[in-house]
Amino acid sequence: MDIRKHLSQVDLFNGLSLQQLDEVARIVSVKEYRKSEPVFSDGDEGIGFYLVISGRVKVYKVSPDGKEQIMHIFGPGQPFAEVPVFEGSRYPANGEAMDHSRLFFFPKKDFVKLIHDNPSLAMNMMASLSQRLKQFSHLIEALSLKEVPGRLASYLLYLSDKNGSIDQFELDIAKSQLASFLGTIPETLSRIFTKMTNKELVRINGPHITLVDRTGLEDLAEGESKL
Repeated sequence: MDIRKHLSQVDLFNGLSLQQLDEVARIVSVKEYRKSEPVFSDGDEGIGFYLVISGRVKVYKVSPDGKEQIMHIFGPGQPFAEVPVFEGSRYPANGEAMDHSRLFFFPKKDFVKLIHDNPSLAMNMMASLSQRLKQFSHLIEALSLKEVPGRLASYLLYLSDKNGSIDQFELDIAKSQLASFLGTIPETLSRIFTKMTNKELVRINGPHITLVDRTGLEDLAEGESKL
């Protein structure tokens, strides 16, 4: 695998010279995980961070009663678990491969030295973390202020925008995982999808979603209408 080539295509390493990319590549190790295999557990020592090359990884918390809350889902080109590298803390959540996944692993000690030697890398890292914080604040807002139909409408619009504002796409996670991500249960999610279909907001065929009434979904997402 050409590690430098992969690194050069990732926003986190934008602006680095070939020599700097080579320096980063030298500290990287490639790790592979089977579907549902843990990457790290809540409370493990934060020994480094990861970058998804292929597959997907979910980061989640588990409540005392065993309920799973998905906090983030990371795909190709996205780094995760960076915070412990800077804080010197433990991983604050669980990480698990959602598919067969290939990851780059960056050891904490070696990467901190690289940041010291390459200030531009530190700026890129700060931009990445700022974007993550923005996404996380939106998630908290959705979970705390919106009802479940509004959360689902927001997520469907997000997927549409992510795919180029098209009205036909596939869910990127299983419906059971989507329910966890939205802070609800599969049965409730299924009922909401049915109501959305009956109101001709969407059409659903397995994982295939068609947005029929984008304006209606936007109103639902903003709390201006209800199912």
